[in-house]
Amino acid sequence: MESTYILLQHYWWFLVSLLGALLVFLLFVQGGQSLLFTIGKTELQQKMLLNSTGRKWEFTFTTLVTFGGAFFASFPLFYSTSFGGAYWVWILILLCFVLQAVSYEYQAKKGNLLGKKTYQIFLILNGVLGPVLIGTAVGTFYNGAEFYVEKSNLTQLAMPVISSWATPFHGLEAALVPWNLLLGLAVFFLARILGLLYFINNIADEEIQKRSRKQLLVETVLFLVFFLSFLVHLLLQKGFAVDPETKNVFLQPYKYFFNLIEMPAVLAILLIGVVGVLFGIIKSLLSATWNKGIWFAGAGTVFTVLALLLCAGWHNTAYYPSLADLQSSLTIENSSSSLFTLKTMSYVSLLIPFVLAYIFYAWRALDLHKINSEEMTENKHLY
Repeated sequence: MESTYILLQHYWWFLVSLLGALLVFLLFVQGGQSLLFTIGKTELQQKMLLNSTGRKWEFTFTTLVTFGGAFFASFPLFYSTSFGGAYWVWILILLCFVLQAVSYEYQAKKGNLLGKKTYQIFLILNGVLGPVLIGTAVGTFYNGAEFYVEKSNLTQLAMPVISSWATPFHGLEAALVPWNLLLGLAVFFLARILGLLYFINNIADEEIQKRSRKQLLVETVLFLVFFLSFLVHLLLQKGFAVDPETKNVFLQPYKYFFNLIEMPAVLAILLIGVVGVLFGIIKSLLSATWNKGIWFAGAGTVFTVLALLLCAGWHNTAYYPSLADLQSSLTIENSSSSLFTLKTMSYVSLLIPFVLAYIFYAWRALDLHKINSEEMTENKHLY
């Protein structure tokens, strides 16, 4: 029974990590939005860019909601601790995505109250703040957060609150940790890279193609600076290890480095992912006609992020460390749902391949024809 429980905990951390990895890939929508005025120099070009990303924004938002729902169902103590304590970060993230939904809905409608340009600025704000905030929040998985967990409080009828935040900033203090911001900026520039590669693949316009390839080099250099700095620091820093016998949390030198070495399959996933991202970028830079970079870099992104998240939660590691009280740190064992809940949800998770098949079908239908200038003048159903 215990071995089944542990297996299900690892299984659900894998699913949550996979959803997180897919979310980072789908942030190409935000990355593309942030480049609206950089790549689109005319109103027609901006309209093509907006419709390219606009037809995919629901995928990103749905994945974000699904990611949060899966986390809540499988690891409810994380949900109550982070979403209930660091609520300013999550409120800002949700606000960014609400602005995105409203902007796509109203920016092209005649007589809108705020004007088209205002909604486009909202989209750019979502494109910048969304990836940075998400990356900064994920950075706390490796660098810790300020909270306390006291499960005995459940017996207190007056205030049965398990988790409490140790600072009055409720998550905003994460932005003061340089390594969190470093990951946030790495996610931001990665999203811009994926956005450029998607424009190259999705828009049949020579100027946009040429401008996107030129901008791709700039974004790649910036991404590599921030991502490699974060990765090197991660592998060299002390990590939050869990004693498998006592379940006590302690700081272990080179913890995440040893996680990769002692989990060769995860290391292989990471290396494959990095190679995929670099291949998609480099070939797109070297070839003026090749437009498949989004699929190689996109798949590479999913593999890379998946490996990093598995490294944060598997192999006796605290995936949400507490800086206020080390023993309050959350692991996949002490924060998961009951055996019955995890087992029941596992049956439901068997439907995931069918959902992915539908997404593939819908995506393919939307991308059946590349966006061009003629469509922007003839089609009435535009953003």
